[in-house]
Amino acid sequence: MTVDLNKTLPPASFGDDDGSVDPAVESALSAYERGAGGPADVLAALAGSRVLVPVVSVLDEPADVATPIPGGVVAGEKSSHMAAVSTIGRDGRRGLLAFTCMETLRRWNPEARPVPVSTRAAAESALADSADALVIDLAGPVLFSVDAEGLRALASGYRPVAVWGQE
Repeated sequence: MTVDLNKTLPPASFGDDDGSVDPAVESALSAYERGAGGPADVLAALAGSRVLVPVVSVLDEPADVATPIPGGVVAGEKSSHMAAVSTIGRDGRRGLLAFTCMETLRRWNPEARPVPVSTRAAAESALADSADALVIDLAGPVLFSVDAEGLRALASGYRPVAVWGQE
C-alpha cells in the first residue's frame, strides 16, 4: 500500500458549522410556538438547513467477569456500538431524533455525539429505518414533529418556492 502525502481530504459538508441554530429555523419554530406560523413554515425552513442527529453508545454485551489482581480488580471486556436514537410516542409511532443546534442536543443528552446532516439526509434515514416522523428538539425549547407526509417531502428534496407577489 502506498500513501500519497500530497492528497488532502475533501472538506466536511458542514466544515464551518459552529453548532448554532439556523436563524431561519429558529424564527419559524418561534413563530410556530406563538401561533403566528404553521407547520409548513417550519418545514420550509428545515428544508434548506442541517440538523444534528444524536449518536449514542449502546451496550451489546455486558462486561465479562472482572478479574481480581493485586491491589484491585480489572474490569472484563464489553462490547458496544454507536447508534442513532429514535423515540416512541404515546400513539405508538416511532420518530428519529434530530436537533437544531448543540444547545438543544445537550439539553436532551449531554453525552450524545452530534452528527451534522442535511435535513433531507435525516428524513431519508428516518424513512429507511421505517420511522413515522422526524422529531426536532425533543427537549425544547420548541418540540416539532415532521409527520409522514413532511418526511417524504423532505426526503424527496422538497424546497419551497416563492409565491408570485411575495419575496
